[in-house]
Amino acid sequence: MDESSIGLPEHEISLLVTEWIKRADLDLKTATKLSGEPDFRDIVGFHAQQAAEKYLKALLTKYQIEFPKSHVIRRLLILLEAVEPDTVARLSEANWLSPFGAEIRYPGDRAELLPGEEVRACELARRVRDSVMETLAPYRARLGG
Repeated sequence: MDESSIGLPEHEISLLVTEWIKRADLDLKTATKLSGEPDFRDIVGFHAQQAAEKYLKALLTKYQIEFPKSHVIRRLLILLEAVEPDTVARLSEANWLSPFGAEIRYPGDRAELLPGEEVRACELARRVRDSVMETLAPYRARLGG
C-alpha cells in the first residue's frame, strides 16, 4: 500500500484488499500445481512466498497500514503486530519463505528448496491464507465481498 492509498474510502480499500487476495490466490494455486514437479521446486518456493506476502499485504491494506516494497515476511508481520498480535504469533514461521521471494530471480544468488520442502512452502502459504481470510471474514462480509 503506498501513501496514495491512505485515507481512501472504505469501498476502494475493499477493492484493493480483494485484488491482493486474487493475486495471492493465483500464486498459491501455481505453487500447489507445481509442487509435485522436482524441476520446479524453486518456482514453488517463489510462488508460495509471493502468496504469503500478498495475503499479508491484503490485511495491511484493510488496516490502511503502509508497507514497504519488501519480500521479507517478517517485516510485514512486524507491521501487523500492533493490530493483529494473535495472527502474527500464529504466522511467525512463515518468515521461512522470505528467501524464496525476489532472490530466486538472480542466478547464483538464490535460495534453493531441498527435496520435500516444496510441501512445507505450500503448507505455510496456505496457513497464511487461512489465517488472513479468517481475520478478514467479518470485514468482507460487512462489505458484501
